Amino acid sequence: MNYKIMLAIFALCSYFIGNVNFALIISKLKHKDIRKMGSGNPGTLNMSRNLGIKIGVLTLVLDVLKGALPALAGYLVFKKYFFEATSFCVADFALYLCGLCVIIGHIFPVFLGFHGGKGIASTMGVIIICTAVHGWWVLIAVFSIAAAIAFIYYTEFGGMGSFIAITPSLIFSALFLFGKYGLNNAETPYLLAADACIFLFFFFTWFAHRKNIYNMLNGTEHPTSIKGMAAKEKAKKNKNAGGENA
Repeated sequence: MNYKIMLAIFALCSYFIGNVNFALIISKLKHKDIRKMGSGNPGTLNMSRNLGIKIGVLTLVLDVLKGALPALAGYLVFKKYFFEATSFCVADFALYLCGLCVIIGHIFPVFLGFHGGKGIASTMGVIIICTAVHGWWVLIAVFSIAAAIAFIYYTEFGGMGSFIAITPSLIFSALFLFGKYGLNNAETPYLLAADACIFLFFFFTWFAHRKNIYNMLNGTEHPTSIKGMAAKEKAKKNKNAGGENA
């Protein structure tokens, strides 16, 4: 099969994988609808606030894998292919294309009336793969995510923490591709196409957070208190333990 047709199939499949909203599925299994709770966003932070940290972490892991696996598959399958008359590896484009399609599918899922989540956790999965394929550069993603968690913990600004988690790795990815291929006549169109995918990661995730940005500027952003969620979880655990001992 022609690799371009394969690439289109991978992109389409990645979009539909993005349609799978684990936050909604998990909340439905608990006979609730996360879209009608808290901020209404079917994502990690809202799940943690309303259903507990453990459920939030489970949602995070599943959404990260949802972004990571299609991106990794795109990279591995197309490693042996190169665009015609160039040294540009198709995998270096497929990686970002498949990842982007997952994010679009998550934010604008056709099966949910194009009303999905905000895509940060799945974007984190994509950027982990984008940096991991270049070896120790994965530390950029790890440090960025750690910095985001610390920022949210101390400031309680979840939206801004989300941007911290993904921005450094995306900037690195664009710089890495430029350093690898440079600007010459043969590779430039494919380099620009890959960079366009990276730009769209920024665009769609920021667009999905537009209300958060507006609220942050107005000082009305809903706080994300990790300490508060942990205390609530502990109190619930103690209550359950007390009930069992009664």
